[in-house]
Amino acid sequence: MATKTKPPVVQPGAGNNIIINPNQRLNPILEHIRHVGKEFGDIVPDYHVGRTTCILFLSLKYHRLHPEYIHTRIAKLGGSYNLRMLLIMCDVTEHQELIRELTKVCLINSLTIIVAWSNEEAGQYIATFKQFEHKPPDLIKERIDKDYDSIFRTALTSINKVNRTDVATLRTSLGTFADIAKASSDHLQNLPGFGQVKVKRIKEAFEKPFHTKTANTTPSLSNQVNVPPTSIPDTSGMTPTRLPSKEKNSEVLSVTPRRTRSRAGHTGLDSSISSSSAISDGLDFTREALPERERSRPVSPVWDIELDLND
Repeated sequence: MATKTKPPVVQPGAGNNIIINPNQRLNPILEHIRHVGKEFGDIVPDYHVGRTTCILFLSLKYHRLHPEYIHTRIAKLGGSYNLRMLLIMCDVTEHQELIRELTKVCLINSLTIIVAWSNEEAGQYIATFKQFEHKPPDLIKERIDKDYDSIFRTALTSINKVNRTDVATLRTSLGTFADIAKASSDHLQNLPGFGQVKVKRIKEAFEKPFHTKTANTTPSLSNQVNVPPTSIPDTSGMTPTRLPSKEKNSEVLSVTPRRTRSRAGHTGLDSSISSSSAISDGLDFTREALPERERSRPVSPVWDIELDLND
């Protein structure tokens, strides 16, 4: 009876092939790893895609049945490899809690988590990491040319609603960058493709200040009514009276307010007087000699704004 011969297991080398752990022989994603060489090797991770880069593969369906498996694999990996990734195959419906748990595990053990939703996507991830093993990071950086036209175009397209066609229209119609900044709204609206919203965005970009000072918008009483900043209540016409108190050796002083006319020319009731010295002496200024339980808060004086403004 003929037996199937297993593919040879080789040691990972420095070639252009992806080294695959023999435990991944039956993984269906192997069929989707294209445009790179593959070979099986005696390695700790599941995929060796570079000298310092490795990948561990985990199916959420398998993880739900064997939650201790990934912890054992990470422990065997130790501190090897600079870039360590956990490639997760999301093949279950309820995956939120599982992915949240695995994310915490990756953060603790310095792994990068990648979630794939199909075998094709997972295979493309593995192949891409191998293809970009020796590529510089400049390949994915934003390319900005240093000539005048490129800088001119980049500066204007950074304004919301302005595209490259609008930049060409502005350059042809107005000329320099300074002329565009000084152009009026009416002039900009006459250009083809420029509406009110786009013109508003352009004018705000050139004229709106970078820092706005937050002013106190709450109007004060002194700004609305011409009232002296400080006023001392006139107590010359008040007659203090001593009232008996329930406690021994304590008296209550009652002050009856009178109607006065201030220097500004308006009339009003003087507010009740309170001072720290009077409180310390056990004195209480009230409007009438009422029992302690029946005393109510004195009515606030009503400002006669019309009289103040007429004066």
